[in-house]
Amino acid sequence: MAEVGIGLGANLGDRCNAIAGALTALGATDGVEILAVSSVYATPPWGVVEQPEFLNACALLRTSFAPHVLLARCKAIEGALGRTPTVRWGPRAIDIDLLFYDDVMMATPDLTLPHPGLFERLFVLAPLAEIMAGRSVAGRALDDVVAQRATADSERVRLDVDATAQLQSAI
Repeated sequence: MAEVGIGLGANLGDRCNAIAGALTALGATDGVEILAVSSVYATPPWGVVEQPEFLNACALLRTSFAPHVLLARCKAIEGALGRTPTVRWGPRAIDIDLLFYDDVMMATPDLTLPHPGLFERLFVLAPLAEIMAGRSVAGRALDDVVAQRATADSERVRLDVDATAQLQSAI
């Protein structure tokens, strides 16, 4: 069994319901166990900035799936929840990213682990560090990286108490 961190985000439609739906679908998958789910954070768009605000969360999973099999399952869930291809970093109904998979380091055309943007994106680091306090990914202490990004980054990442309560009641 592997320990996997995932990031979830949505900025179209019922954003919190989309995140809850993705977690529910993953949790209902044989071979996947949800160990922890972060609070929900509201964040400005990244990349393409002319789009609605995102809700983001992270989850810690245990799985018997190989990385590419888990990625395929996540992409199937995205499609089932209404994600359609758009421009890179554009608006989306749901996004599920594999952030890390145990200590695996790999780069293939469709999957890089750890996620190539993991240590640059506070909207992923903050919720991940919340559920992995005191732990490291790829040899980097998450708490330290969050502290560095928070002081170096103009990105506004704020806890969304209402969305967190909605997510907790939905899953």
